[in-house]
Amino acid sequence: MSGSMRALPLNTHTPPSAGSLPCDQAPVSTRDACCLPLSSSFFTGTNPLLQSSASSAPACTATPSTKLRTISAATNNSSNSSSTPSKYEVYEVELEKPIGLKFYKGQDGGVYIDAIAPGGNADKTKQITPGDKVLFTSAVFGTEMWPAAAYGQTMYTIRQRIGTLLLKMERRFGEREDAAVSRDVLAAERNAGAIGERIREIQIQNYMRKVELQKQREEDLDAGLKLYRAGQYKEALEKFDSVLGAKPEYKEEAVANYNIACCYSKLNEVEAGLSALEAAMEAGFEDYKTVRSDPDLANLRVSPKFTPLIDKYDEPFINENAVKALKSVFGLFGGKK
Repeated sequence: MSGSMRALPLNTHTPPSAGSLPCDQAPVSTRDACCLPLSSSFFTGTNPLLQSSASSAPACTATPSTKLRTISAATNNSSNSSSTPSKYEVYEVELEKPIGLKFYKGQDGGVYIDAIAPGGNADKTKQITPGDKVLFTSAVFGTEMWPAAAYGQTMYTIRQRIGTLLLKMERRFGEREDAAVSRDVLAAERNAGAIGERIREIQIQNYMRKVELQKQREEDLDAGLKLYRAGQYKEALEKFDSVLGAKPEYKEEAVANYNIACCYSKLNEVEAGLSALEAAMEAGFEDYKTVRSDPDLANLRVSPKFTPLIDKYDEPFINENAVKALKSVFGLFGGKK
């Protein structure tokens, strides 16, 4: 995260009137309205870089030897989640890493499952579904369980966990926290025969929620950058993770993951840093020249896994090597005598 940084201009969003919204949910794009400290050439590989967070969590693939087991399942009568409706259940599941889960931050500040990597360790359990809530996670070490109260801290704990990860979850049967209210209201409105006006109100609410999430991401990113510059890397991690939990656009997701990789490099947490760096490139980070030279990633570059990881995504680099190899072959058999 060295070098100069520039911010994209912010576009002013004006909430639409009810009559101006289409029948489906009003779309909101943050691609042209974010305060990412990078230029528009960031993804062309020409920007000197920001140097500025599913999963996130990066895409994971389970190994055949992975051992999984569901610990228990019970109705939710626990005092730990007494405020939860009784229609939900509490269960526990133990996962090998990489766990293959992507999370998001709910409106209540809780940690929820956003997506499950097909064929990954979580998918193999057949227990977890998108929308389920994380109640407790294993501590970084040992058998103690920590409440998943703060999104950023929970993500840090999951990444740093040594050994298998035990999750105490709330099964919500496919009902997503970020859509449940609207769905319930829509069902009631349909039954009452008053669909049109209420649907428009919900569309406006959804639009305003997206604008709110965008603002939250901007604030968390700025706060994370300030903490990083102050050398408070663990605290910066929590802010960048919060960006990932607030439904970021791909550009924001790439930047947040790159920042997370830089934080882990500074903390000399190499495996976690490489995982975040891979997530950044999966989300569209293409400034490979910077990745190969950024001093903030110095501790990651000493890993033997670093170069193969970058080469997997840096296609021009791979093609250049292929051309050199072909030239060598033709030079061997058809060169000047």
